[in-house]
Amino acid sequence: MVEKLTLNDLATALVDIPAVSMPIPRIFADSLYALSGTRKHLERITSVGPRPVGSRENEVLTVNFLLEQIEHIKTISASGPNSVTVDVQRPTGSYKFLGGITSYCKVSNIAVRLEPKAGAQHLMLANCHFDTVANSPGASDDAVSCAVMLEVLHSLANLSTPLRHGVVFLFNGAEETMQQASHGFITQHPWAKQVRAFINLEAVGVGGKELVFQTGPENPWLIQAYKHAAKHPFASVVGQEIFQRRLIPSDTDFRIYRDFGNIPGIDLAFIENGFIYHTKYDTPDRILTDSIQRAGDNILAVLKHLVMSEELADSSEYRHGNTVFFDLLGMVVVAYPAHVGTIINYITAIATFLYLFKKCFHPRCCYVKELACATVAVILSWLVTLLTVIFVAFVVSLMGRSMFWYDLPLYGFSPAVNVTQGSSMPLLTPLTLCVCLFLLQGVRHLEVGELYFDVSLLLWCGALVYFTAHSLCSAYVPMLMVAFPLATKLLLAREFKLRGKETRYSVLYQLGLALPYVHFMSLIWLVFEIFTPTLGRINTYPPDVVLATIVTFTTLFFSSFFLHFIYLARSTKWLLAGLGTVFTVLLLLVSCGMFFPYTADPSGPRPKRVSIQHTTRIVHGLDGQVESRDSGLWINSCDYTGMQHITPIIPEINDTIKTNCQEDRPFCGFPWFGSDKNNWYLPAPEVFPKSPVEFQLLSKEETKWGTVRLTFEVKGPSHMSLYLMPHRGASLSSWWFGDGTPQLYLAREYFIFYTHGLDAPAWNFWFQIQPPNEEGPEGMISVAISSHYYFGEDQRTVQLDDMLQRFPKWAFPSSWVSTYHMYRY
Repeated sequence: MVEKLTLNDLATALVDIPAVSMPIPRIFADSLYALSGTRKHLERITSVGPRPVGSRENEVLTVNFLLEQIEHIKTISASGPNSVTVDVQRPTGSYKFLGGITSYCKVSNIAVRLEPKAGAQHLMLANCHFDTVANSPGASDDAVSCAVMLEVLHSLANLSTPLRHGVVFLFNGAEETMQQASHGFITQHPWAKQVRAFINLEAVGVGGKELVFQTGPENPWLIQAYKHAAKHPFASVVGQEIFQRRLIPSDTDFRIYRDFGNIPGIDLAFIENGFIYHTKYDTPDRILTDSIQRAGDNILAVLKHLVMSEELADSSEYRHGNTVFFDLLGMVVVAYPAHVGTIINYITAIATFLYLFKKCFHPRCCYVKELACATVAVILSWLVTLLTVIFVAFVVSLMGRSMFWYDLPLYGFSPAVNVTQGSSMPLLTPLTLCVCLFLLQGVRHLEVGELYFDVSLLLWCGALVYFTAHSLCSAYVPMLMVAFPLATKLLLAREFKLRGKETRYSVLYQLGLALPYVHFMSLIWLVFEIFTPTLGRINTYPPDVVLATIVTFTTLFFSSFFLHFIYLARSTKWLLAGLGTVFTVLLLLVSCGMFFPYTADPSGPRPKRVSIQHTTRIVHGLDGQVESRDSGLWINSCDYTGMQHITPIIPEINDTIKTNCQEDRPFCGFPWFGSDKNNWYLPAPEVFPKSPVEFQLLSKEETKWGTVRLTFEVKGPSHMSLYLMPHRGASLSSWWFGDGTPQLYLAREYFIFYTHGLDAPAWNFWFQIQPPNEEGPEGMISVAISSHYYFGEDQRTVQLDDMLQRFPKWAFPSSWVSTYHMYRY
C-alpha cells in the first residue's frame, strides 16, 4: 500500500530528497531491477492522488518529480555519445475538436530531446500524459506509461553508440481535457517540425497487455517496425477499425498528432479490466508486474528500432496505403499491404465460387435449388435469432434487470447466450424444419451436412466480398474463415463420404479449422474485453441489447462451420430440449433478481458510476438583474440502470426529483453534459467557492457590417465551459476561437471548453452576432458560463460529503462543486 502524505509533506520531500535517493535502474535487461525502479516511479506519481489539470498535484508536484528524474538521467549520461535537452512548455491556444471548441492557457508539457551530440534533423516522438480525471489516481491512465518512459529514456540515453535519429519524450499534463497539451506541443513547439512519427501510450483499462489498436495513417513501415522489434506483440487492425469508427466513446492524443501534426504513429493502450478505468480503483497495486515488463520490453525495442531506421528520415517516401495486421496468440505479427490483402481476398472468393460452381454439375440435379433453400433457411434462422435475442433483451431491461451480467465471470458470456440471447434455439429450429423437409425428399443426413457446410462457405464468402469492396482491412477475418474450411474440406472430401469414418473426419476437420477459430476466439475475447466495461459507461440505450447482439453474432459465427455436424446425428430434439431447459431456468433466475450488476469486492470491483455536482444556478435578465437562482445536488447515472439500485438505500434520490431539459437555457440549464433520462436534482444550500467566477462584458459595439461585437473577460477555476445560444433570427458570424468560424455543437448551441494551468491570466474572448430583424424581449443571445472545482478546498461541501457517505460501497460517485451563470444580451 502507498503511504498517504499531505501536500506539504510531499512538497518538502521533493525538495529535500537528493537525486540519487531514487536510482533509476539501468535498462529492462535486468527485469527485477528495472521493474523495481518503474514501480517506484509509478507509486511516487500516484502518491499525490488525483492530478486534474490546474491542480498543484499536477502542475507542481508531478512536474517537479519528473524534472528531478530527467535531470538525474541527463547527469549520468553526460559522458555518453548522446545528449539530453529538457524544455518545460506552457502552451496557450484553441481549436475545433469533436464538434465543439476547446481552449486552453498555460497547460504543462515536459519535452525531453535525446539525440546524438552532433545533432539530429529527424525526430521520433514518444508520448504519455500524467494528468488524470477528477477523483482517480490514474495509475494505469496514464502514470504507468510515464514511469515506463522514464526507464526507456534512461536506457537509450546510456547507449554506448550514438543514435541515428533523435527522439522526443513528451510527458504531457493535459490529455484528459480534450488532448490540449499534445495540441500545444505539435502546433507550437519548435521541435515539432522535426517529428516524423510518434508512439502514443494510453489506457482504456487497468493493466493487462498493451494493444496496438491504431497505426498510420497509410504508413505500413510503422507496423512493420513493430512486427520486427516488439518482443511481446499484441496488435489488431480490427481494433483500429472499431476505434476509428467511434464505436468506443473515447479518444487519445493519436488524433491530435495525426490531424494537427500530419504525422503517422502507433497508438498503444492497456485494455484489460476497464470496469475500474477512471475510478478510485485505478491504483498501482492493480497493475501486474507482467504488464509493466511487457510494456517496457516492447516500447524500448520498438523505439530503438525506429530511431535507428532509414525510414524515419523520410517517412513520406514510405507512405503507400493501409496495412492488414494481426498477431497470432501474441507470438508473431502478420502484416501485409492492404492492396495485397485485396488480391488474396478476391482469389479466395473466386476459388470458393469455382468450388460451388463445380458442384452445380453434380449428378444430383437439384443442388442449386437445395443450396438456395438451405441458404434461405440459414438467413431466416439468423433473423429469427436476432429478433428473438433483441426481444428478450428488451424484456430483461423492462423487468428492471438490466446489466445483470456485469459482475459475472467472463462478462456473463454463458448466461448472456442462454438468457439475454437464447440464440441457439431460434437458430436451430428453422434449420431443423428445413432438414426434415430434405429428409422427407430422400436426402441423406450426410448430404444435408455437406449442404450446410456449403451454405456457411457461401455466406462467409459474401461477407469477404463485401468487406473487401468497402476497403475494410478486417476482411482478413472472413478470408481466414473461408480459406481454411475450404482447404480442409477439399483435403478431407474422401473421409466425409465414407461411412464409419465420421469420428476420424470430425477430428481432422477441427484440426484444419484450428487456426482461424483460435484467432477468431482471440478477437472475440478482445471485443468483450473492451466493449463490456464500456457498456457500464453508457446511459443512452439499453446495454443488454448491444451485448445481446454481439453475443448472438458470435454464436452464429462460431457455429457456422460446425452446424453440419449436428445433422450427422439422427435427431436434434434432445439438443433443443436441453437448450430450452437451460434457457428457461436462467431466465427465471434473472427475473428473480439472482444476479446483481455491481460489487465492491477488492479482488475485482465492478462499481456503478455516478457523478454528483453540488451546483448553484443563477439566471440574469437583459438588465443584468437576477431573474432566478437555485442550488442542489445534480446527479447523473453513468449507466442505463439509473437510480433503481440507489433509491432503496438513499430514498431521497427517486423519480420525483428527476429533471428535464430547460429548452430556453443553453445546455438545458445545467453545467455539464447529461441526458434527459438520467438527471436527478436534489435541492441543497447554495455553494460559495472561495474562487468564484468573475464574468464581465468589457464592450458591446456595432460593426460596419451590421453585426454586434461583444467582448468578455472571465476569471475562475481551471475548468470552465462557455455555452452560446443565439435566439430566433440571430446568428453568430465570427469569434475569437479556433479559425474564427463558429461551429455549432448542437442544433442551435455552441460549446467552448476552457482549461488553464497555474498563474494564467484572465480569459478574454469576443464574438460577433448578426442580430434578428426584430429583437424580442429576451434579446439576441443567451450566454452561460459554468465552472467546475475538481480539486482543493472548493471541491467539497458539507452536503456533498454527507451524500457521498450514504452511497453503497459498490458505487463510485465522482463528485465536485460547480456553478452555472446565464446572461442575456
